[in-house]
Amino acid sequence: MPSFSRPRVSNDNAYAESLFRTCKYRPNYPSKPFGSVDEARQWTLAFVNWYNHQHKHSGLKFVTPAQRHDGRDAMILRYRKQVYEAAKQRHPERWTGSTRDWKLKGEVWLNPERNQPEKLRKSA
Repeated sequence: MPSFSRPRVSNDNAYAESLFRTCKYRPNYPSKPFGSVDEARQWTLAFVNWYNHQHKHSGLKFVTPAQRHDGRDAMILRYRKQVYEAAKQRHPERWTGSTRDWKLKGEVWLNPERNQPEKLRKSA
């Protein structure tokens, strides 16, 4: 059975690879090639809509890309921090350290340019 992936390619874009893995592990990922270009487009549009508006990304502290893009992530993450702090105060015996870090990085870089300041390269 074809895997729809390229074997032994280690230099691909890490973000694209992560997106492709998410795509492949969706319950409705096709088990055989699409019957037509229109069928492929329809499936892809539905996937992109789900990915941007419903899928909570672990790399984005479990907010959606749409929430991050629209700026709603800051409010959501502040609220989560308050919920965790309140839970810790109610039941301190359940916590061995601090609560989860809900801060997001401002920027990420796939391949930072060599002439970028060192501070930016290290944050990537």
